[in-house]
Amino acid sequence: MKAVIAGGTGFLGSGLAASLRADSHDVIILTRGPAGSAPREAKASAPLHGGTVAWDPVAPTGEWATALDGADAVINLAGEPLDAGRWTDARKASILETRIEATEAIVKAMSAATRRPAVLLNASAIGVYGTRGAEALTEESAPGSDFLASACVAWEAAAMAAAWMTRVVLLRTGLPLDTGGGALPKLALPFRFFAGGRVGSGDQYWSWIHREDWTRMVRWAIDTATIKGPLNLTAPGPVTNREFTQALARALHRPALVPAPAFALRLMLGEMADALILNGQRVLPARATMNGFEFRYPDLDSALHEIYR
Repeated sequence: MKAVIAGGTGFLGSGLAASLRADSHDVIILTRGPAGSAPREAKASAPLHGGTVAWDPVAPTGEWATALDGADAVINLAGEPLDAGRWTDARKASILETRIEATEAIVKAMSAATRRPAVLLNASAIGVYGTRGAEALTEESAPGSDFLASACVAWEAAAMAAAWMTRVVLLRTGLPLDTGGGALPKLALPFRFFAGGRVGSGDQYWSWIHREDWTRMVRWAIDTATIKGPLNLTAPGPVTNREFTQALARALHRPALVPAPAFALRLMLGEMADALILNGQRVLPARATMNGFEFRYPDLDSALHEIYR
């Protein structure tokens, strides 16, 4: 298989690239940085199959656009990180624009290809559902209306513009867990200093997924022709923040006695604190479960045990 990954040097993309290359698939990474080298994780874990190509979403032609021609799958994970700083008006504009710009460029390049890719898997987030308390949310649930939900809706709409020419899967990703990046190392740090505990009330749901299961589900979605539209990439056992921190404390053999007050997080992070930390969603992977996907780590204790073994 030939796969093209935009954003393939990040936490999730590098693991996906390594997994595909380990099975001898050709993987081309589209990177805004210098071309010519594979992600560090891919180099360490598998022989190089494919390569990297520099890309500029503002320029819809060139080597990067040619790379999409004849691809079996295009996976778009590109976009400015949500947690890179306070959500000022400028940051919110950049969060949205980088995602829409990259997605529209990929869709345009796909439409111009002689042999169009068989599937486009485009990143999204469970933030699309907004703040819903303990309500069980599936792919059929309506979107929310806050900034993050509105950004996800626009992002997904940009990807669905390709639905007339190829299968489109919207990767609504929860909280991916591993020590190699993402939020988990930051969440674990206070516990290592015996200063960890619940965040805010602790009652908000955190819908998580082991990074290995995330990679496996993306590959399953590539191979399963009936999967299209929204796909929740979360484990079947979402937990409250209180339950999450208790499980993390057990995995690290530390207490969970020092809560992080909501007012302090809001003071430090502003709007981002509510969107990413203090509020949450109880998201269920209904479509994956109904279509036969089997999780390797369906519960949080098994996931954290594997990560910190």
